[in-house]
Amino acid sequence: MNNNPLLNCDYEKGVCEILETPANETSAAEFEAVKSDKIRIIYYTDPICSSCWGIEAQLRKFKLEYGSAVDIEYRMGGLLPSWDIYNSGGISKPSDVAGHWEEVSPHYKMPIDGSVWLEDPLNSSYPPSIAFKAAQMQDQKKAIIFLRIIREMVFLDKLNITKTEHLEKAAKMAKLDVVQWKEDYESKAQIEFKKDLDLGKQLGVRGFPTLIFVKDDEMLDILYGFKPYEEFEKRVKKIDREAKKNKYSAEWENLFAVYPTLTTQEFAVLSNISFEKSQEFLLNLSTENKLERKEIKNGDLWILNSNSN
Repeated sequence: MNNNPLLNCDYEKGVCEILETPANETSAAEFEAVKSDKIRIIYYTDPICSSCWGIEAQLRKFKLEYGSAVDIEYRMGGLLPSWDIYNSGGISKPSDVAGHWEEVSPHYKMPIDGSVWLEDPLNSSYPPSIAFKAAQMQDQKKAIIFLRIIREMVFLDKLNITKTEHLEKAAKMAKLDVVQWKEDYESKAQIEFKKDLDLGKQLGVRGFPTLIFVKDDEMLDILYGFKPYEEFEKRVKKIDREAKKNKYSAEWENLFAVYPTLTTQEFAVLSNISFEKSQEFLLNLSTENKLERKEIKNGDLWILNSNSN
């Protein structure tokens, strides 16, 4: 039986699962030989995975505190091949996702507007996944920026990110070489995406987010699904007790210098203050025209105002 991969998105478990993925045993032979003092983290995700959007706050803090101790390798998992394969229960059609996103938004405290699934539904998550691989082939850091942009497009702006016009705009915003990106998107990136899918099957990845912690070609731990920040930190310390925790400035100017757009929850996690205090603080900054407030159906996105002094 073929099941829609989106059928089992469960915010209580904090994961979007692909059903019937074989839970293969893994071995060191399946990892490329990478010798490094850093812990390698293979992060399986998908552009339309709501649970992955949910862990953005933890992931952003993790990069600030442990970026010198870990290398995060983004891989695409292929959450929604198409709507041609679905089961009659649970999430089996685009309109079901709209309701699901409305449920998970307050649970993760991340703004999400599920209306795209009613107004201009995506037929697959493959095109934005391939688009990310094209960006990644060109520049790793810009690819992460690109992924963030297309996630904001689909979760906040209700844009169908399977459409080339939106993906191309995101490539420009991420300052990629758009001509090269488009050429790769239409050719080589499809092969790279297939490699991600194949490796995911070998590693037994069955849902997203999945973060596989690797050291010296050995898989040592897995963080599966939405988890609090302490779970990220605990896994690093378990693998390497000497891993240094970087101190970073939690001043709002410094946080927005690193991450030009932040949700209220992201700012709260990065600043180590409550969601309510973060909302009040950010509102004051927007009143002073230091930040632009983008009001979403279920929350806010805050953007550094380039015109502010």
